[in-house]
Amino acid sequence: MNELEKQTLDPNKWIDAYSDYLFNYTIVKVNDDEVAKDLVQETFLSALKAMKNFKGEASERTWLISILKRKIIDYYRKINSKKGKAEVRITYNDDTENEGEWLEERVADYHLDGNAESEMENVELGLAINKCMDKLPEKQATIFKMKTVEGFETEIICKELDITPSNLWVIIHRARLQLMDCLEKSWYA
Repeated sequence: MNELEKQTLDPNKWIDAYSDYLFNYTIVKVNDDEVAKDLVQETFLSALKAMKNFKGEASERTWLISILKRKIIDYYRKINSKKGKAEVRITYNDDTENEGEWLEERVADYHLDGNAESEMENVELGLAINKCMDKLPEKQATIFKMKTVEGFETEIICKELDITPSNLWVIIHRARLQLMDCLEKSWYA
């Protein structure tokens, strides 16, 4: 990208241009209106303080999202550190070399060209999944969302939440089992 193509910042337009987008992004991650609003405000404040570090290699929105992602990680790190470390010190059963690898498998995101009925089912399934996720213990839900929904790398989650990769995979495995059980009872029944 040459000098002429570099992006510039205009903080006077941030609230009108990006607050709704940032809030919608955040509410999916934290599932709490007040927390989401606070994180968006903190993002704008941090962005104002860090304007001198903006290199213009990304759009304003991309830059703000990167700051917001850090704020969300910090939020989860803060709430998880309050609960104590013993909660995640779980023994990992490592019987075979490949144990747990299936957890990182990614499924292709196929676009459905379905009818209104299948779209309705997708919406209902999404609501059922969200309800089931709300029933997970807070730390389990946080880690599950960070890894499987937000796509954070294992190393980043482990570092931010001060857990080992083995702990992470046990927590995600248990979350998936609970989600499957909940969905079987509430959605498939």
